[in-house]
Amino acid sequence: MRSSDLLAIGDLAARAGVSVSAIRFYEAKGLLNPWRNSGGQRRFLRADIRRLSFILIAQQLGLTIDAIRTELAKLPDGRTPTAKDWTKMSTGIRAVIDERIATLTRTRELLDGCIGCGCLSLERCALYNPGDRAGKRGAGARYVLGDVVEPA
Repeated sequence: MRSSDLLAIGDLAARAGVSVSAIRFYEAKGLLNPWRNSGGQRRFLRADIRRLSFILIAQQLGLTIDAIRTELAKLPDGRTPTAKDWTKMSTGIRAVIDERIATLTRTRELLDGCIGCGCLSLERCALYNPGDRAGKRGAGARYVLGDVVEPA
C-alpha cells in the first residue's frame, strides 16, 4: 500500500463533508477502522470514503448504527468494495426500505382520515377505534404497524 492511498482524518472529513468528531464517533462504533501511523495518527483508506458515504446514506434512510455495522461487515475489509459487493449488501437494505415505505404509506392514509374526523384520539375515535379496540391488540400504533382497521 502506498502512502498516497491513505487519508488523514481531516482529509477524509473534508472529502465526505462531515466533521472530524463524526468520523471519530463512527470509528468508536466500529463502522470505520483506520490504520495508525508510527506517530499514532489515524490514516484511512480511500475506500473509507465510500464506507462513510454509505453510513451517511444509511442513517438518512433510518438504519440504526447496529444495522449499519451489520451491513458493513458484509463488505471486504481493506479493499474497495466492488459493484457485486454493494449489490449483495443492498438486498437486505431494500427490504428495510420497502417496509418503511409501507409503514409511511399506512401512516399517511390513517393520518388523512384522522384529520378528517378531527378528534386525533385513538381512545375516543368513533371512526377508526371505538372503545380503543386496537389497544387490546398490543402496544403502539396498531394500525400504522399493519393491523387491519375493523369496521365499527
